[in-house]
Amino acid sequence: MSEPLALIAVPFLTVLEPAFRSGGLSTARAWELTDEQRGRVRSIVHPGEVVLTPEFLSGFPELGLIACVSVGYDGVDVAWCRARGIEVTHARGLNAEDVADHAMGLVLAAWRNIPALDRTVHEGRWVQEDRIGSQPSLGGRTLGVVGLGHIGAAVARRAEAFRLNVQWWAPRAKSESPWPRAESLLALAEASDILVVCARAEAGNRGMISAQVIEAVGPKGLVVNVGRGSLIDEPAIRTALKDGKLWRAALDVFAQEPTPPELWADTPNAVLTPHTAGSSNEAVSLMVAQAIDNVQRFVAGEAVASPAPPVTAG
Repeated sequence: MSEPLALIAVPFLTVLEPAFRSGGLSTARAWELTDEQRGRVRSIVHPGEVVLTPEFLSGFPELGLIACVSVGYDGVDVAWCRARGIEVTHARGLNAEDVADHAMGLVLAAWRNIPALDRTVHEGRWVQEDRIGSQPSLGGRTLGVVGLGHIGAAVARRAEAFRLNVQWWAPRAKSESPWPRAESLLALAEASDILVVCARAEAGNRGMISAQVIEAVGPKGLVVNVGRGSLIDEPAIRTALKDGKLWRAALDVFAQEPTPPELWADTPNAVLTPHTAGSSNEAVSLMVAQAIDNVQRFVAGEAVASPAPPVTAG
């Protein structure tokens, strides 16, 4: 039988090819694929947020695994794949601590207006009088966590160290949680000075942070997103910032990535980072190693180590 290939799905993952080859795996690139290679593709190495259509996947008759080098896998229709004998894996919980660190960095940067203050110093606009009473204190505020998985729980633990009161909401209750669960997402938003979105993206929660939820956080509130861009109604958050219905926002993920800069050019009080929350050197190494392990196990006919969780409704 011809040597199986692991297909690199997108150009920015080509940096991973040496690691896969060191693991004894042969690779091919989706954008350079030959007809001969197509029939040898057994697995796809994939960033989970990028959409893989059924039409694309149907072009690989020997495909049996999609190995996401990410915690999220919202670009993959898991139910469709498994109905056709294609397993889906992800980097389960491996970058949660780094994402939580970044989330709290965004909270501090936005709440204390750090990017704007940095520009003030660099541009020579430092006026001593502006120092007095210019920034609100963080302690004693309420931080609401949307989604209490690995990342959400890590954010909650850090928030307590910053003297914040923690609440959370997710569709499913967690009896072991030490923090109170709000009755609804809207109730959490109304109670929160800071709303941190950590939820896993699913078909049923697209746009869950709606205009109503955003405005419930209010003109003195902050919305932070380290989940997925699809979870937030982006036009609504830009409108709320412009109209003063939301104080500030800090986003690491976007509906379209890279996000078009012109969308944010006239949006005030927005701190933006380029989907880097979980991309520390250490976390990436762990995620790549797990993807390699999953492909190796699959090729050897063994059970994969980190299958994506079963699909849930809504």
